[in-house]
Amino acid sequence: MKFHGGNVVDLFDYMRTNTMKKESPLASRLRPRTLEEVVGQKHIIGKDKLLYRAIKADKISSIIFYGPPGTGKTTLAKVIANTTSSIFTQLNATTSGKKDMEAVIAEAKNNLGMYGKKTILFIDEIHRFNKSQQDYLLPFVEDGTIILIGATTENPYFEVNSALISRSIIFELNPLEKDDIKILLKRAITDEERGLGAYGAKLYDDALEFLADVSNGDARSALNAIELGVLTTERSEDGLIHITLDVASECIQKRALKYDKGGDSHYDTISAFIKSMRGSDPDAAVYYLARMLYAGEDVAFIARRIMICAAEDVGNADPNALVVAVNASLAVERVGMPEAQIILAQAVTYVASAPKSNSAVKAIEAAMKVVETEKTATIPPYLRDAHYKGAEKLGRGIGYKYAHDYKNHYVKQQYLPDEIKDYVFYVPSDNGYEKTIKEYFKKIKEEA
Repeated sequence: MKFHGGNVVDLFDYMRTNTMKKESPLASRLRPRTLEEVVGQKHIIGKDKLLYRAIKADKISSIIFYGPPGTGKTTLAKVIANTTSSIFTQLNATTSGKKDMEAVIAEAKNNLGMYGKKTILFIDEIHRFNKSQQDYLLPFVEDGTIILIGATTENPYFEVNSALISRSIIFELNPLEKDDIKILLKRAITDEERGLGAYGAKLYDDALEFLADVSNGDARSALNAIELGVLTTERSEDGLIHITLDVASECIQKRALKYDKGGDSHYDTISAFIKSMRGSDPDAAVYYLARMLYAGEDVAFIARRIMICAAEDVGNADPNALVVAVNASLAVERVGMPEAQIILAQAVTYVASAPKSNSAVKAIEAAMKVVETEKTATIPPYLRDAHYKGAEKLGRGIGYKYAHDYKNHYVKQQYLPDEIKDYVFYVPSDNGYEKTIKEYFKKIKEEA
């Protein structure tokens, strides 16, 4: 049998496509083809929502899908591809360069000019494109040559050019609910066409619950686990593959924690960590500490945040908090992991449990504002340096009252420059040791 060149290519493409359909990962094979098959994300694709209506009406404008892995960003792009009358093409920012973009744009121009057909360009991991690559797309998004659909796991307001953002609608996808994951797992185990239905597998309820829970809303993780379980578990005497809790737990050996040290989750977790310490919740604070440690966060980074919190949020309400935090930072460097986690836990629970005051940070903020916005005030002559010959002739140090010569080691004396002599920067709170400080000031000023 002979094949002409074009037919050979077509035949091979056909064979490759069929092979990929059969051998591609379960998560890929089960990817929904229609909106009705999509599980979860009802906040953006519910029947009364903008995106649902836009897809149904084939009136898509530029979009950025933002959310953690396995939440359906690519899935929604594929659904749009299946429903739109526009030409759909895609690039992956990790493997595509400017030449690839130029080729897509050239074809899009031809399709628009010759056939009046719009082109939807889907770019997966768009945050990996650099600024110049993103800038290249902008004029073609503006003039309608392409409709851009970007997918990113990173906050687009940090990682995508503001010009592209302003011309796009951002849809944030949430981790799937546990019940959503269970629907997908049941679909996977029963679907004979695209799923694992032909294998004759039985998924036990406790295994289903476990996989739905441990996947943390990541559909891909859950489907990969069930596929691994079915393909690696021997068939029992009854002819079935039994996916028990033990099998399920072997397939996901470690909880996939959504925490990228360079990404959004990092900042969200550290924010929750600090706010929990500030809010005097040691349980929440140590939980977020555990999340960071589990994900491999740098212990030195964690220690620095505890020190800042000790000064900013505890301050003089418990001056020992900073001592504990600093000593913890030194100790974790010398001890290392895993024991360092105990030291960090002590520091975290101490700072979280300490009385709180932000008087110190308010004081420096107020003082900095005055320094930045007002004319440099003149230091009173009696406070200036007088430790040099001729200082007295310049009036330096004359009239200075040495505090230790007076009762309570305090004397009424103006220390601030004349221009701002009535300003008050530090106002002790009524919490912890600052209450003592407030009472002390009241006493020495009354007795002076």
